[in-house]
Amino acid sequence: MGLREGDRERLMSMTRCTSVRAGLAQRAKVILLASEGVSNTAICEQVGLSRPKVIAWRRRYESGGIRGLNDAERSGRPRRIDHAKIVAETLKPPPKKLGVTHWSSRLLATRLGIGNATVARAWRDYGVQPWGSETFKFSTDPELVAKVTDVVGLYLAPPENAIVLSVDEKSQIQALDRTQKMLPMQPGFPERRTHDYVRHGTSTLFAALEVATGKVTAACKPRHRHQEFLAFLKQVARAYPDSVDEQGWPVELHLVMDNYATHKRVEVRNWLADNPRIHVHFTPTSGSWMNMVEVWFGIIERQAIHRGTFGSVRDLNAKIRAFIDGWNERCHPFVWTKTANEILKKANRYPISETGH
Repeated sequence: MGLREGDRERLMSMTRCTSVRAGLAQRAKVILLASEGVSNTAICEQVGLSRPKVIAWRRRYESGGIRGLNDAERSGRPRRIDHAKIVAETLKPPPKKLGVTHWSSRLLATRLGIGNATVARAWRDYGVQPWGSETFKFSTDPELVAKVTDVVGLYLAPPENAIVLSVDEKSQIQALDRTQKMLPMQPGFPERRTHDYVRHGTSTLFAALEVATGKVTAACKPRHRHQEFLAFLKQVARAYPDSVDEQGWPVELHLVMDNYATHKRVEVRNWLADNPRIHVHFTPTSGSWMNMVEVWFGIIERQAIHRGTFGSVRDLNAKIRAFIDGWNERCHPFVWTKTANEILKKANRYPISETGH
C-alpha cells in the first residue's frame, strides 16, 4: 500500500502526539503498518482492531487520504444544544458567589441545566480547558532582536579562532542530610528516603561550559557576589591562556552571560576592559534560558545533587567536583537547533495589539 506524498510524516506525528484522539492515532498506525507491507492479520494483532475495520480504514485512506480517517458525520437527530453557546458561557468568569476561579463541567452544567457530559463534549470540540493554566513572560529588552541574533549566531556559527563559553552560576545549592539512612533500590522497590531533612548550609556553583566540546570549568564558592564572580572569571582566563592558532591569530574567548547585576559591576567591567581578548555577549532580559550552561545545571541537579545526602557543605562541594571530573571525561557538546528567526517568531506569538500605532 502506497502513501501519498508528505503523508508519512503527518501520520507518524499523529501516532506520537498526545493531543490527537486515540481512535485517529490508531487509524494512522494502521495506515503506516499497511504501507510497510504488514498483513491485515498482523495489523489486527498490533493495533487491536478487527480485520473488517482494518480493511475499511485502508479503503478510506485510499479514497480520501488522511482526511478520510476522520469520523464521518453521524446520522440521527440534529444536535439541539449549541456547543458555541456553552463555550461562550465558559469564557465568562464564574459568579463571585460560587467562590471558584474557573468553571468545572458540573458547575457549568448545573448553571445551564444540561448534563456535564454535554459540557465536556463542547469543551473537547472547541479545545477549551478551563482547568489548564500557563505562564508567560515578555522580554522588554529594547535590544531583543540584536541579542538573540548575536547569541544564536555564536552557537550556530562561532567565529574563527575563538572559544565560546556559556557562563553562569547556580546559587543556593543546599547541603541536605536525611534524618535516617536511605534505603537502597531493590527488585520491586525504588530507592526510599525520609521526607524530612536537616540543612547544613548552601554553596554557589560557578560554571563555564565550552560549547564546542561540552567541557566545564567550575568553582564552588560560599557566597554569590561580584567578588566571587570576578575570581571565577580570572580562573576561566587561566584555564584558557592567551595563545595563537595555527595561522598565528590570537585565540579569543566569547562569554555568553545573562543580565544578572553581578555580571555588570564596575569591577567586572574594568577587568574585562583590561583583557580585550575576552568578549561578553549578554542574553536578552527574561532570556537566561538561552544560556546553554543552564542545560548542564539541570543535568548536575538531577544526577548528583537532588538525590544526594550531604552532612556538610564540604561534602556537597566534594560531590559537585567529583561529578565535574567525571563529566569532563565523558563530555559532549550540546547542539543548538533553533535559529534566531524561529525564536523571535515564537516570542511574538501572543500579540497584545493589532493596531498600527
